[in-house]
Amino acid sequence: MTAPVLIVPDLHGRPDLLRAVLDHFPDSHLIVLGDAIDRGARSLPLVDMLLDLRAAGRATLLMGNHERMALEGIRWYRRYQGTHDMGDYRRAMEGYQWWMRAGGETVRSELGSLTLEKFPERLETYLTTLKTVVYVTGDNVIHDHLPATPSLLVAHAAPPVAHPEYPSPEDAALWLRPFEGPFRMPGSVTFSVHGHTPVQTPARIGTHLYIDMGAYETGRLAVAEATPHGMPQITVICGRGEPGKARKYPRFGEPVAVRVIDLPGAPPR
Repeated sequence: MTAPVLIVPDLHGRPDLLRAVLDHFPDSHLIVLGDAIDRGARSLPLVDMLLDLRAAGRATLLMGNHERMALEGIRWYRRYQGTHDMGDYRRAMEGYQWWMRAGGETVRSELGSLTLEKFPERLETYLTTLKTVVYVTGDNVIHDHLPATPSLLVAHAAPPVAHPEYPSPEDAALWLRPFEGPFRMPGSVTFSVHGHTPVQTPARIGTHLYIDMGAYETGRLAVAEATPHGMPQITVICGRGEPGKARKYPRFGEPVAVRVIDLPGAPPR
């Protein structure tokens, strides 16, 4: 039997909360749901931690829509360096500005300067090594492709489904919101777990579970113990933050039971 698998949603520049996860679940392998960068103040230290965990075989890193936006500019810029086509450079700058408007400005502020010409090597390495969807079977093995046995599907926003708004199922897995579902899943999948859409408390819609609690501002990080056999167990780690900001998040679906861990310095509940 391999190590237990723990699903960690949108960290958005909060390495302190990742450290708390490692302290409280020291034997787990982490599946990080993406949106680890921008919005919060310490994206680059978090990226360093995630790459180190991946290198040590302790983490599987997924792409979120914020990583997808960050990747757009540098991907076209690398193409431009080979083609010298100004159309490719224009696409690179459009991609860069897309990310800056959506959260990338916080990474630029963190570094003091951030350009495509001097893009941080570790950040580019992180962006280009991410998976979109994985499946976890009952023996805690993580699969890149759908297994024949019962499994838990893990993706940033939604299962990878055909949708008229997105050119591919992989794009849909990065962007779809709960109100655009429910989403048909393969017969061997029993549950799916997602971040992307902040919620006041972890909630399920049918067999889809949503656990992003806006940790970068609320200080509350929900993590799910991966299992294809019934509802995953949810733990909410409460650290520094402003939990009252969760009032702007939607309530939907069915709230699920959680256990709570209060860290030193956490606001009272």
